[in-house]
Amino acid sequence: VFNMQNRVGSILLNLGDASVEESLEMIEAIKQDLSETMVFDPADPRALFVYNSIENYQNLMRLFSSIRFFIWIIGIMTIIAGIVGVSNIMMIIVKERTKEIGIRKSMGATPWSIISLILQESILITSFAGYVGLVLGVGLLELLSGLLPETDYFANPEVNMQVAIAATLILIFCGALAGFVPARKAASVKPVVALRDD
Repeated sequence: VFNMQNRVGSILLNLGDASVEESLEMIEAIKQDLSETMVFDPADPRALFVYNSIENYQNLMRLFSSIRFFIWIIGIMTIIAGIVGVSNIMMIIVKERTKEIGIRKSMGATPWSIISLILQESILITSFAGYVGLVLGVGLLELLSGLLPETDYFANPEVNMQVAIAATLILIFCGALAGFVPARKAASVKPVVALRDD
């Protein structure tokens, strides 16, 4: 309480670990008691202004959750676009290597060995592009941490190792997924038709 010649300017309350609902109940009880003592309408915001930091913190967390959700949506759409792009590249590669695939099959290569070959190339392309993005992202964070002043909202930016490992596994899976259809197409090539292909 800040006392100024028998006048109360503001009251600061620490509610500890109270939830938003509990803090709102306490605020309503305090407003009711003060309104009866000081004779004012508790619903009148001009009579008593209340700043609830717990409620504001929850609203801020909701905003961050919405931003995080939006980033996940963008990330998923980017991955889907990447899978389609790599798959198209692999389809072109399979078309250009039809003769080579036909020769391999005529020499005894099994469908699984052809599928494995295409999948390996697809995973390699995806992983290389992903690692380049990861390295650039880490480099950008290091650059920003050196250029921007340190604040509570932007302190020691870094890439979590668990996130990096998870991203690597996702890249491998997406690479295999992108190469699956082209690999099936390559495995279904008939040697006679492939050798006649110009």
